[in-house]
Amino acid sequence: MKSACAQQVQSLSSGKEPLPEPCAACAARVLSVCDAIDDCDLDRLAAITSVQDIARHQIFVTEGDPADHLFNVTDGTVKVYKLLPDGRQQITGFLLAGDFLGLSFLERYGCSAEAVTRVRCCRFPRKQFAALLTDFPGIERRLLGIASNELAAAQDQMVLLGRKTARERVSTFLLMLSRRAARSGGTTDPVILPMTRTDIADYLGLTVETVSRTFTQLKKGGFIELREAGIVHLSNLSALEDLSQGF
Repeated sequence: MKSACAQQVQSLSSGKEPLPEPCAACAARVLSVCDAIDDCDLDRLAAITSVQDIARHQIFVTEGDPADHLFNVTDGTVKVYKLLPDGRQQITGFLLAGDFLGLSFLERYGCSAEAVTRVRCCRFPRKQFAALLTDFPGIERRLLGIASNELAAAQDQMVLLGRKTARERVSTFLLMLSRRAARSGGTTDPVILPMTRTDIADYLGLTVETVSRTFTQLKKGGFIELREAGIVHLSNLSALEDLSQGF
């Protein structure tokens, strides 16, 4: 038996019904949790969605604040971090288009989030979003996948910070960004680095000086080419992959 949604689509006499705003212009939908909803049901999600344009360096999630909203990044780069008691920050990850933020069972945000570039995201009230999960189990399955990926990323980060050398960390970081660009249909080489060297250092657990020195070493070793600001060409991909694994 066809679902009500499928019957609705079949009954349209003049092509597809236009998607509701803000979904109509969202290029990141195929990468995000929203793709788990059929076109004809998107109005339910759109009804609880507010689009936010966030300026560069603006903090829009603060650690410890009530976790009242969830966010889906549709454009730009976000850094997620925790503040140490002495004011230093440990960046736990960078979010790109299609990434989801705020997934937690806690009542307060466990991390802060700041726009590295100009960012656009969809914001959902947590309680209203949770109410949709009963009607759309596909969203819940997608969220479970996101949680599993976040756990795997956290385990990788533990290995990176605990066991890898500076050259291994930087090469791993470059390869990670290249693979994530491939996932979103972007360019895998050169790699675009919208974040500062300080942000890279705070993510990799290194000093800024060590990060800069390591980039220079990788350049001299023929692994990469440093082009204009924020653009890195992976000159020898296989060698860089070996380096990231400690070979």
